[in-house]
Amino acid sequence: MPPRISPDQIPGAPDLSFEIAHWDSGITHIAGIDEAGRGALAGPVAAAAVILPNDRTLINILEGVRDSKEMTPSMRTIWKIQLQEVALAWSVGLASQFEIDNIGILPATHLAAQRALDALHIQPGHLLLDYLFLPDANQPQTSLIKGDKRSLSIAAASIFAKTTRDSLMCELETRYPGYGFTSHKGYGTKAHIKKLNELGPSPAHRFTFHPAAEITKKNRE
Repeated sequence: MPPRISPDQIPGAPDLSFEIAHWDSGITHIAGIDEAGRGALAGPVAAAAVILPNDRTLINILEGVRDSKEMTPSMRTIWKIQLQEVALAWSVGLASQFEIDNIGILPATHLAAQRALDALHIQPGHLLLDYLFLPDANQPQTSLIKGDKRSLSIAAASIFAKTTRDSLMCELETRYPGYGFTSHKGYGTKAHIKKLNELGPSPAHRFTFHPAAEITKKNRE
């Protein structure tokens, strides 16, 4: 059974509690890290790393920033632009569907997050992650259950990861039309699975994921 967290530990909006604790200990640069697309049936997994400035007023400046899943596409776009202006550094890393099939989704998620971390032009002194641990990171790290609802840095990272991946999925729709990637972004909706069964998997699909794995196996028999 996955770990749980008491509802009273989740604030009404992500805040700077974890960041401030580290700022006060002398660690200036804290990176929030989150992923998007881990549970999708197609496309890459994306992970973003964001370093916000040591500024307690950010809680007001970025008051609309939330877990990206709680925001509309237009809200995510608006706040991404704002975050680009405010953040000290941000980056997005990807692991392709081919890498996911080769090494598995969890190692691929680690790879995407590490790529995002390595691409930052400022290296952080501590990492805050949404229920993830990076085995190859040199920095100390804190893995938070529902981190995108509790940490403003992680919530910011969720927006960068989600908007980047959604844009890539729209590009995949033009390369592999008919699956509806623009609407479902590769997740396992009924419409997506229906098209998968009708058309068979595309090169954008994860062949080790159900139902693409079963369809491919059946076609080979």
